[in-house]
Amino acid sequence: MPEVAPWLLLPFVSLLGLIASGPLVFPHFWERNYARIAVALGVLMLLYYGLARHDWHMAVETLAEYFSFVMLLGALYVVGGTMYLNIGLQGTPQRNVILLMIGAVLASLIGTTGASLVLIRPFIRLNDERIKPYHIVFFIFIVSNVGGLLTPLGDPPLFIGFLRGVPFIWTTLHLALPWLLANGLLLLIFWLIDRRNPYPSRFSREEQERIRREGQLPLLEFHGRYNLIWLVIVLLSVFMDPQQFRWIPTLHIAGVHVSFVREAVQLLAAWGCYRTATRRAITGNHFTFAPIYEVAFLFFGIFLTMMPALQLAARLAADPAVATRLTPAVLYWVTGLLSAFLDNAPTYASLVSLSMAGHELDFSKVAAVASFAYDPATMPLLRAISSGAVLFGGLTYIGNGPNFLVRAIARDEGIDMPVFFQYIFRYSLVYLLPVLALVSGLLYWL
Repeated sequence: MPEVAPWLLLPFVSLLGLIASGPLVFPHFWERNYARIAVALGVLMLLYYGLARHDWHMAVETLAEYFSFVMLLGALYVVGGTMYLNIGLQGTPQRNVILLMIGAVLASLIGTTGASLVLIRPFIRLNDERIKPYHIVFFIFIVSNVGGLLTPLGDPPLFIGFLRGVPFIWTTLHLALPWLLANGLLLLIFWLIDRRNPYPSRFSREEQERIRREGQLPLLEFHGRYNLIWLVIVLLSVFMDPQQFRWIPTLHIAGVHVSFVREAVQLLAAWGCYRTATRRAITGNHFTFAPIYEVAFLFFGIFLTMMPALQLAARLAADPAVATRLTPAVLYWVTGLLSAFLDNAPTYASLVSLSMAGHELDFSKVAAVASFAYDPATMPLLRAISSGAVLFGGLTYIGNGPNFLVRAIARDEGIDMPVFFQYIFRYSLVYLLPVLALVSGLLYWL
């Protein structure tokens, strides 16, 4: 692996700094120019890798990963955004906890992105009279991240492990405890906070009467039953991996096997879903493409500018002096903190590969991966990496794809969402990090 100069991190750090400060310091300029800035920094890094470092392999591989990421995110955004679900009740702490619990389970069945986009608008409508930023933040913690820990369908790192040879049921059996601990603690914290927020039973009598008069709605209103078919198509397309199915055609570009069959299926599903969507669903959800545009442009810059950061992290982790200290507890925190600021999928793959190499196993061989997953001596390592890659995704907005998308949808609904550093210092460090620390303590020191 070629050397990575520290100054190459400047575009990535600069972009993160602008994402954090732009909406606060110069909001009008940022709103008009964030796409140009993200694309310019991304293209600059792309050209540097290709023309100066002659590393077109890394550049093409990153572009392919970005394209796959944004196609899946976009398809699920359309499917979830044109599916109208309304619960004809007023939000209370108990009802919110139940809905978040459902979201946590759903996240492991249809992925954190799918669950987030299906439930975020019903969650906002349920709390329409009392919605606050913390509602959305805890939704991101639970539904957009922690909930996806229970199956390989929940989050990209776990799906990569499944494709490489980690048995499907292994995830459920060995990650159920951190899933229960993290979700249970976050739901408890949310309930304690939410019960202090006035809810319908505390409204004045006149207000309650108005709600009854205006609320002549069914208990559950659903539009978009055909979206369920499109959702299944999008989820099944995720399995169309050319490394697993050799019949899928690929292009060979700069040493990278690239196939866009999966992405074409997702794009067609999104188009079909949008064309068959009901007017009630689109207007009821206030559906526009603005949130997905914002995420697509910002993550174009993030994916490309973080190439040096990923390479530098991989080089540091491969240092023998570092590798010998990678105990399960250390791997949990290293994987988690890297995943909070970098792409969690390559972080997971790099650290699993490194840990397997330390036990003379090859990450590219299915039998070796299965052995690594079930050997009592190495299973805690894989559990630590898997837990860290998923649980820490909510620590920042860029830790997982749905985070920014949920934030953008909430902001479009008029919710005053915290910006990057406000989110970290006001919420994730205060509520999420102590939960992650407690999970670490219960898993590795009891």
